[in-house]
Amino acid sequence: MRMSVMDVGSNAVRLVVVDAEDGVPLPVHTAKWKVRLSEEVGPSGAIPEDSVGQLVAAVSAAAGTARRWGSAEPLAFGTTVVRSAPNRLDVLRTISEATGVRLCTLPGEVEAELTFLGARRWMGWRAGPLALFDIGGGSLEVAFGRGRLPDYVASLPLGARRLTREFFEGEDPPSEQSVKELRRKVRHQLRDVAARIRWEGPRTAVATSRTFQQLARLGGAAPGRQGPFTARQLSRAELRHCRDRLAALPTAERALLPGVSAPRAAQSLAGAIVGHTAMKLTGVKTVTICPWAIREGVLLRHMEDGGAWWAEVSRQGAVAALGAQPVALRIAALQN
Repeated sequence: MRMSVMDVGSNAVRLVVVDAEDGVPLPVHTAKWKVRLSEEVGPSGAIPEDSVGQLVAAVSAAAGTARRWGSAEPLAFGTTVVRSAPNRLDVLRTISEATGVRLCTLPGEVEAELTFLGARRWMGWRAGPLALFDIGGGSLEVAFGRGRLPDYVASLPLGARRLTREFFEGEDPPSEQSVKELRRKVRHQLRDVAARIRWEGPRTAVATSRTFQQLARLGGAAPGRQGPFTARQLSRAELRHCRDRLAALPTAERALLPGVSAPRAAQSLAGAIVGHTAMKLTGVKTVTICPWAIREGVLLRHMEDGGAWWAEVSRQGAVAALGAQPVALRIAALQN
């Protein structure tokens, strides 16, 4: 059976096409289309009309690619940048009408749960009690569990893009005071979550997301070209060194460092601060960089629990997206 998943994020629309055999999603094709929503979305969080047009083109291209590779309609979802947009209903409706793709938004806690599932399947049962950290553009997801799915999940507004805009706008490099203020906010937001993870005492800690992958490369981990089966780890001491190194450089010079891509250079410092603070407060000294994350989690959950699961998640996502709307508009939208 051939399946695909489409992820609309803050920097790109990504497509993964897999053969689902024996319970393992084996990749046969991956592709991405740059959209750079993180650069276009203003302080209000609304997605501009021009960016909606770019999204439509990218989603349409991804859906067409999935069909050419023999996949059914992709399991398509938007992450924080779409979920948090005040005009998200209009965006989702426009994409659906123009492309036929029903893009859903997942609550942050569901994103954490699915990412944990992907990490658990990659790491295996020998990892034991497992803690997960995932830094996105708009949010930080944290999870802990002893089994297939997590026992505890949290989604916090500590994404690298969000914090860069809030604390470092117009400063390149940022001042020491701005860095201190950001660290103070992260510590405050993470206090309760960190206490829970410390209490659970995970045997293994994993980190997913491009932010952690690039920070690990900057810290000396093997480059991506060596493949997903190459072991990669990032220690708290290495991450602190990366954080201090990034803080001293302007964006243009950060982009010249190993592992730091130009599109993510501006937000790399905020990501390093969040990652280091999370590891310090939870008592985690080393994380393993896991190549499987939310996209693999979506595929695995669909394979293991069937299509009814995705239909229910999509319905719940639609209800959540309508949460801030007047009752009459919510009923009308759900009937369409």
